[in-house]
Amino acid sequence: MKKHAPTYLKHQFLIAMPHMADPNFAHSLTYIVEHTANGAMGLMINRPLELNLADVLEQLRPEKLSSPLCQHVPVFGGGPVMIDRGFVLHPASMNFDATVELDDGLALSTSADVLFSIADGRGPNRSLICLGYAGWDAGQLEAELADNAWLTCPYSAHILFDTPSELRLDAAAKHLGVNLNLLSTQAGHC
Repeated sequence: MKKHAPTYLKHQFLIAMPHMADPNFAHSLTYIVEHTANGAMGLMINRPLELNLADVLEQLRPEKLSSPLCQHVPVFGGGPVMIDRGFVLHPASMNFDATVELDDGLALSTSADVLFSIADGRGPNRSLICLGYAGWDAGQLEAELADNAWLTCPYSAHILFDTPSELRLDAAAKHLGVNLNLLSTQAGHC
């Protein structure tokens, strides 16, 4: 029998199934930054916190007042791991002190200079700021997928950057032709 190479989900979305019991991930849409045999890392992109960029900058550079526009830049709960660490998804057209290029012209920056650049109006013009991340140990995400905890969906810049956060989960499901409201909250295997 021919062995199949593992399927990794880097640069895809994970849609939490309606029966997801873990409150950390219930009703979440997660962008998968990295997925290998060693595990996976993602950022939840539909959970705005009661923080904005001005609040974050007040901690990072209290000596400088932030632009009033910073009060309208939301910060998202990226996941339950390292919730004091920042991650910014943005177009790969700009690089910062700690930037990793992903796929399809997307990049991830983890240094404060990206936040300062956004606050000072120098860009990037499209971004999603998260505190914390979601992480899975080796084989953990694969086991959750086998238990029908998640649907996978191809990445869409439109969903990430142009869709209001409260509509992103349904937009990703619709991208697959799925209406989450019609799915059972009970999981099962035949």
